[in-house]
Amino acid sequence: NNPPYNAGAFRFELTFSPHYPLSPPRATLRTSIYHPGVDTTGRVCQPLTSAQHWEATTSAIQVLQDLLLLLDKPDTERVLRQDLSRELQQQPEVFWRRAEEHTHCHAEPRPDTPAS
Repeated sequence: NNPPYNAGAFRFELTFSPHYPLSPPRATLRTSIYHPGVDTTGRVCQPLTSAQHWEATTSAIQVLQDLLLLLDKPDTERVLRQDLSRELQQQPEVFWRRAEEHTHCHAEPRPDTPAS
């Protein structure tokens, strides 16, 4: 919902193990994103779905809400890319400009937004 990521749509995959809900699902971004919490392979820093934090009572909706919150507002505590985290902390204007450029280059048009 927030700039710059709201300028495009990002595909992700939520993979459930045969042992779900006893083992957590795994979220992977399939669209490249300039974000400190997502590595270059699409792996997402989502402690909620880590083995040590997972609870079988956690719903898939909660996992998706947590993912959307992370993507919407980068958290310098949930980091897989230290370089982007440092940039966000030390040069936020540079980070946000690059994130906006990356979104325009790699994200898909949002279904509710006409293509430019």
